[in-house]
Amino acid sequence: MRIYPLDQDRNFKTTGPPRPLKTGQIYDQGVLRIRADLVAAMVAQARSDHPDESCGVIAGPSGSHRPERFIPMLNAARSPTFYEFDSEDLLALYRQLDNNDEVPVVIYHSHTATEAYPSQTDIALAGEPEAHYVLISTRETGTEDGPFELRSFRIVDGVVSEEPVQIDGAVE
Repeated sequence: MRIYPLDQDRNFKTTGPPRPLKTGQIYDQGVLRIRADLVAAMVAQARSDHPDESCGVIAGPSGSHRPERFIPMLNAARSPTFYEFDSEDLLALYRQLDNNDEVPVVIYHSHTATEAYPSQTDIALAGEPEAHYVLISTRETGTEDGPFELRSFRIVDGVVSEEPVQIDGAVE
């Protein structure tokens, strides 16, 4: 697979073109449009938690498909190869989302030694068909500044579809 820069002014990589993981219906939901400060927050958490995988949610108003509120979560597995949300934290999160009339627009986590592509476990556990699943790979730089890989996917009924990412603003 070729990896190439999205933009010469930005310090991250994405891959293209979108590709399905397996044959079947491809869910085309368009483009993930996300603010640069939210990307920077996900990357900062991924670097901070390295060598363990990081995880979290970016919530947005119901029906808007706009990621707005960054919610870092603790990786209860504390593992470099797996992430899971703490069940009590997840219950509290969904209660808060319901109270705020929000939904999980982005569900993100990092990969610390592999590319930013969903593992079979990630696919099996993906339970939010409307969410953008964002993966950040810190395999090249770990906790240090430098390039990172960021990709977004839709995962519905075991079918993975990569989607373009449009970042509004400058990524620091």
